[in-house]
Amino acid sequence: MTKKNRDMMIPPQGGMLHDLAKRIKLILRLMGDSRVNLFLKLLPLASLGYLIWPIDLIPGIALPVIGALDDAAVLWFGVYLFVELCPPEVVEEHMRSLSSNADIVEGDDEVVEAETVDLPDDEDQN
Repeated sequence: MTKKNRDMMIPPQGGMLHDLAKRIKLILRLMGDSRVNLFLKLLPLASLGYLIWPIDLIPGIALPVIGALDDAAVLWFGVYLFVELCPPEVVEEHMRSLSSNADIVEGDDEVVEAETVDLPDDEDQN
């Protein structure tokens, strides 16, 4: 990779769903990595367990919206804390490997010129 390509800021591709999928893949990879502390791996598992556990801090029956928000908050906080407490070099290694080829911008020397052609509909051919 040339210095020009390394210095270029690349915008995220795919939006929120792409970022969510990438975050889930990162967490799964970190859970399977032996360099991450075993006790640290309990954070995402405990967060998921809280979602399944029938007893909530704020019951959804009494306050339906807030009851769902506390579940989401506990899950988000547990996953966020897990990634933040993992060794930074391990997280960076997995993030680099998760980056797809679409995120890499090639040089400007490859320009393809073409014309557009409208194809007739199936109804016009009959």
